[in-house]
Amino acid sequence: MKYIVLLRGINISGKNKINMSELKKTLEENNYKNVITYLNSGNVILESESTKEDISKNIYNIIKNTFNLDIPIFVTTFTELEDVLNNSPKWWATDSKEIYDNLICIIPPTKYEEVYSEIGEPKENIDQIKEYNNYIYWSFDLKNYRKSTWWIKTASTDIKDKITIRTANTIKKLIDICKK
Repeated sequence: MKYIVLLRGINISGKNKINMSELKKTLEENNYKNVITYLNSGNVILESESTKEDISKNIYNIIKNTFNLDIPIFVTTFTELEDVLNNSPKWWATDSKEIYDNLICIIPPTKYEEVYSEIGEPKENIDQIKEYNNYIYWSFDLKNYRKSTWWIKTASTDIKDKITIRTANTIKKLIDICKK
């Protein structure tokens, strides 16, 4: 089974540093197959016969023991992420230069309602969100991002360690890599 593993908050502004080639090697040494890393922000594609829950726990422990970091881990299957991409709203991922499109991946056991309750109502004419299968499509007006309720609160509230965010382009690329 092909899985996509997203590490939350690594290699950002010199914090939580993990060398992707070292991570790849470490995962391969722990019996993960066909490991591919994409970008330096903790995107990993791998194959395993384990469950998502077991992979999440195992990779969490590997990172804790190898890199001495406490990093939230999000695991999904290629099929699930492809379904999310195929069911995106028409306004999401349009390649508009004025709009920034993200996918918020909610780390279990957290649910959408908890994220929404913590972050609150999207700012009218700036933020746009839609939930699908415990993922959140989120777009915001790039010129007004500092006024975005969601932009401010996804990084500054208690919810930040229960989600990980990727751009629409990164999600599309991960799906393309999986198809090869």
